Amino acid sequence: MNTDQPTLSGRLPGWPAFVRELDATLSVHSQYILSGNLHDSFLAPGSDEGGPARLLPLRDLLWEALRSSGFSCLVCYDPVDGLVVWPDGDDEVALEAARAAELLLGKRALQEKPSLEALGRCLSALARPDENVRAAFVIDSASRIARSPTDLEPAERDFFRFCEKLSRSARPVRVPGPRPKPLYNPVLWLVERPGDLPPWLGNGNENIREITVPRPHLGDRQETARLLARAFGVQDVKNDPAAQEACDAFAEQADGLTLQSMIEVTRLAKERNVALSDLPDAVRTYKLGVLDNPWSRGHLRRRVLEGEKRVPERVVGQPQAVTKTLDILKRAVLGLSGAQATRSGSRPRGVLFFAGPTGTGKTELAKAITSLVFGDESAYLRFDMSEFSAEHAGERLIGSPPGYVGHEAGGELTNAVREDPFRVILFDEIEKAHPRILDKFLQILEDGRLTDGRGHTVHFSESILIFTSNLGMYVERPPSAAGPTRLDGPVDNRPARVQNIIPDMSYDEIEQRLKSAISDHFTTVLNRPELLNRFGDNIVVFNFISPEAAAQIFDIQLANICRRVTEEHRLVLALKGEALQTLREWCTSELDKGGRGIGMALESHFINPLARALFDRELQPGERVTVTGLRREGGIVRLDVQ
Repeated sequence: MNTDQPTLSGRLPGWPAFVRELDATLSVHSQYILSGNLHDSFLAPGSDEGGPARLLPLRDLLWEALRSSGFSCLVCYDPVDGLVVWPDGDDEVALEAARAAELLLGKRALQEKPSLEALGRCLSALARPDENVRAAFVIDSASRIARSPTDLEPAERDFFRFCEKLSRSARPVRVPGPRPKPLYNPVLWLVERPGDLPPWLGNGNENIREITVPRPHLGDRQETARLLARAFGVQDVKNDPAAQEACDAFAEQADGLTLQSMIEVTRLAKERNVALSDLPDAVRTYKLGVLDNPWSRGHLRRRVLEGEKRVPERVVGQPQAVTKTLDILKRAVLGLSGAQATRSGSRPRGVLFFAGPTGTGKTELAKAITSLVFGDESAYLRFDMSEFSAEHAGERLIGSPPGYVGHEAGGELTNAVREDPFRVILFDEIEKAHPRILDKFLQILEDGRLTDGRGHTVHFSESILIFTSNLGMYVERPPSAAGPTRLDGPVDNRPARVQNIIPDMSYDEIEQRLKSAISDHFTTVLNRPELLNRFGDNIVVFNFISPEAAAQIFDIQLANICRRVTEEHRLVLALKGEALQTLREWCTSELDKGGRGIGMALESHFINPLARALFDRELQPGERVTVTGLRREGGIVRLDVQ
């Protein structure tokens, strides 16, 4: 019967799980491959019984855990520094560790930076010791030893073959103390990913154990926040409800960060004289690297209130869409987006899904929102999703993976947000993107972050995301309903595309039909109902352009033309009543094309013939040019100009 098992199961209570796993299996495994969150700090019990927990780097954590099992030292190797004995220093423990390492490896080996062959001899001396001394060998940055794990140089291949054989021939060591039973002197490989070592090294080898070091969970972050509260003079968080609430908020805001990052955030907060209750603002600064936050400016609420008058003047004929968009924007300004969720602070500030007929102001409203919040339309970033119809096109957004051409350049989306996190990002015609590319938006909408091809995390928590779509304008009618039609003779039973909404419908009916079509597209066609759920009730439906709105749009665009003529040529351009009325009728006759159609008609019926007429004249600064009439001659519009 194994009498060690009850003891091992209760060892190291309160230590990280991966340390307890390593400690509990030292009697059966001679080598370990540790990967994952290796460069973090880790929670460990206090040095005194009942004392506060400590935050230790990995080497200190391993040493403290192994020391309790009778280990005398850690011998650490990395390709840069060579061999280092841990712990180092001048105290008795460090001197004892140095003596133990020298006894096992020899003084000369510790003074030189070993080659791979010499490193193998050091590993052998430790794993098959001549003396009953417990020591562990840590190979740091082991991912950098081989040029390629699948294409080894001869010296690299010989080294890893030796290590594989050593894992099977290592001898356990007995020493008096808390664990007198035989334990191996382990070799600990620290790698970024298990695949960084030759796959044959650990596959099928029961003497080598792979352990993943996870990122901290919420409980770890909460305990760390309570430890860090001491930097703000709070010694007893349990009896201070305000401090406890601040620590919990800090832990939630630090979702995705390491414990070491939380330490750095605390240092940043102390440097900027930020109070404990304002640590979430320090987390934002740490994540985004930006001190100036447009969302915290006092005048922003006033600008949004003023926008209730200015935006309808810019986006004409869409009162429902403008009102709902401004409501969502107000929610974003107050920081209430996703407030119903347990953790909402990392989500984007605002998410909007603009749907409706083409040319009704979807893009213009996105630009208006950008100008309203950030005071500059340069913060507006647009992606035409028709350019992302192929699956591999997603690399343009986040960058190519390692090993591919352009990997170092990063992605267009991730680079732009990293440079300036305060943006309005427009994804135009989202339904034209490849479904696999749409999956990238799940993480953005839920967690407010995305990892690019270089492994860097980009945060979208201060951005407004706007998706536009023409979904629902036309729907497919089953062949049985459409009836057979003939194309050059044979019967065509393909589904017919029929118009789903028409200008004569009420706004409520248009909204209901479009939302139903959008829901059907994401759930049935794309099989992405989870993406539709992320949009929630943020779908903003635009109406057809009404005759009254068309007249306003015409007047605005005509005024822009007259102003441009004045600016470019210092002329005064005017239209007489009859010519103006004729032009208005020509340009607003096809409302199904929206405001963009009015602009195209103005270009065809007015700008082109105006340019022709002005080109034939000697223009004098200050001259008044009056258009008295318009006429069509064989499909060509001519102006009567005085």
